Amino acid sequence: MALGLVALAAGGWAFLASGPTETTAAQPAAVVPSLSVNVHRAFPHDTSAYTQGLLWWDGRLYESTGQYGSSDLRRIDPATGAVEQEVDISPAYFGEGLARVDDRLIMLTWKAQRAFVFGLERFDEQRTFRYDGEGWGLCNDGSRLVMSNGSNRLTFRDLRTFEVLGDVPITLRGFPLTQLNELECVGGAVYANVYQTDFLVRIDPDSGRVTHYIDAAGLLTREEARGVDVLNGIAFDPGAETFYITGKLWPKMFEVTFE
Repeated sequence: MALGLVALAAGGWAFLASGPTETTAAQPAAVVPSLSVNVHRAFPHDTSAYTQGLLWWDGRLYESTGQYGSSDLRRIDPATGAVEQEVDISPAYFGEGLARVDDRLIMLTWKAQRAFVFGLERFDEQRTFRYDGEGWGLCNDGSRLVMSNGSNRLTFRDLRTFEVLGDVPITLRGFPLTQLNELECVGGAVYANVYQTDFLVRIDPDSGRVTHYIDAAGLLTREEARGVDVLNGIAFDPGAETFYITGKLWPKMFEVTFE
């Protein structure tokens, strides 16, 4: 296990794991296996995009961006990275995570406790959902929405009404794992960016356990990394069985597999 995750599992990274372990000397915490990032290709990413949500649908990428006064929703051509369509969000809102439900896109906001629903094709605003607390990441597992709020809990919500169905605490080797950010639901698992780190984690949403971790450090060169913000954004193309990952203000997006 990478040094950072060893420290994390030992309680060394207070912003990721805190509190007493749930394991004992007689029942040691299981080692969490790692997955490596295999880059298939890289393509341009808009360096003004403060990436918050990312998803793949029907040959296109959909991205939600943040920051007050510059949040938007956009459709991207994955062959070139070109923005094909976009709609600005009111300057009063800080855009966050994004999920698709049928022909609608649901975009969270950070502190406004509102989720905006847009039409998939025209990006026309159709309705608004209200929720308590902050909004960070969102994904659709096929039967429910999974939402993060920066804590160590994932909340499950109804696909149609956005009503809370339940929640689960997330743990890594028995420690609460906080700062769960952008989410992607894939094959019964939830992949999450861990905010302010180069790590992603694969979560079993039924038990709340982290089953794998992914160290995505080093994707950008030192020159490319100047002036950028953190890793954020995960999308999955089920046809190619590849992931797309990027970061806030990054100059590149990457098509990858985790192996």
